[in-house]
Amino acid sequence: MEIKYKRLTEAELETFIDMRINQLTEEYESAGKETPQNVELKSALFDYYHRHMADGTFVSWLAMDGDTIVGTSGMSFVEKPPYFTCPSGKLGLLSSMFTDPGYRRMGIARELLDRVVGEARNYGCGSVHITASDMGVKLYTAYGFKHNGNFMMYNL
Repeated sequence: MEIKYKRLTEAELETFIDMRINQLTEEYESAGKETPQNVELKSALFDYYHRHMADGTFVSWLAMDGDTIVGTSGMSFVEKPPYFTCPSGKLGLLSSMFTDPGYRRMGIARELLDRVVGEARNYGCGSVHITASDMGVKLYTAYGFKHNGNFMMYNL
């Protein structure tokens, strides 16, 4: 088995979206939550990824075993007013980090993370943010991510 890495293109988008939905379902279930049944994500995800890949504000790297996607990553770029710790105002929002269970603990997630963090650096981001799953915390901490105790969220 030889894992190769490539950027996501429109050709892989449908499979990528299916994997994203599986990832979200796994995260809900591992947190003891019931997956919402009345939310149709597939078309919303296709619209989001299609638009943001086209305008350069979303990139993803894939891990491939032959023609099979075995790992995914994603980085969305947003901009807010500059501040002291991020004078560019550009932020990377990390998402879609997923490795097929049969391929975990092989360094794939670390390689994917390194590639999308590099994309954020090249875009001019001052920092990368993520809401980490319990499984991902060790990876992100080992990479150098720090907890931000001030992060809060308000659902609309």
